[in-house]
Amino acid sequence: MSSDPTPAVPQSRRRVTAEIWIVLGLSLGQSAVYAVVNIVARLTADTALADQTTQLNPTRSVRPYLDLTYQLLGIAFALVPVALALYLLSARGRSVRDALGIDGSRPGRDVGWGFALAAAVGIPGLAFYVLGRAIGITVEVQASGLDAYWWTVPVLILAALKNAILEEVIVVGYLRERLTDLGWGRWQFIATSSLLRGSYHLYQGIGPAIGNVAMGVLFSWFYTSRWGRHRVGPLIVAHTLLDVVAFVGYAALPAEWRDALGI
Repeated sequence: MSSDPTPAVPQSRRRVTAEIWIVLGLSLGQSAVYAVVNIVARLTADTALADQTTQLNPTRSVRPYLDLTYQLLGIAFALVPVALALYLLSARGRSVRDALGIDGSRPGRDVGWGFALAAAVGIPGLAFYVLGRAIGITVEVQASGLDAYWWTVPVLILAALKNAILEEVIVVGYLRERLTDLGWGRWQFIATSSLLRGSYHLYQGIGPAIGNVAMGVLFSWFYTSRWGRHRVGPLIVAHTLLDVVAFVGYAALPAEWRDALGI
């Protein structure tokens, strides 16, 4: 396992702090702010939270190939902050791929741990969602709003991969590196990463936010453990699997089945 990076010298601490705010402001920090405003709006609306709905992967146009174009552009541009984060980390003189464990050197191990993490999160996560719906702290989440075209499933898979890369590289890998530069310890990082992950899911309700904080604790703890070895690869695999099951499974299930399952 690679050793933790050396903390930044005092005169560069302000620059590192500013960089963190810029990267987050262009990506998931921005999402968190909007999600906080969204949950306040939901909680103060006349409609009860349990009776409200949010839709993931909505259609962008009634014209199929224009919709496909919008979907692909959205996926591509959402990954630009990831490229920025990796570029900024590369200025330290270390191999970013090695530092974050995205070098492809342990594909079997990464995939194996990814499946294990997905199983640890997926089944309890679905149960927690159903419970949240029952007690009124979770909105109805429609995991796919896309119409059925030949490209629907591939786009949903790409959207799942995009979410996984964006969240795990920035909220775990990048944030761990930069907070270590500032002298923050492991548990400070775990708390910060987990709360950030929960905050940008608030638009789905209180339940999913709590569930994602728990997922964040597991993922960030694993990443910094002797099993995770500071490799973001297993987290990307796990997150992709979870979102593929949610997105594609939702699109494939008949409406009456979704109603029966309460999803």
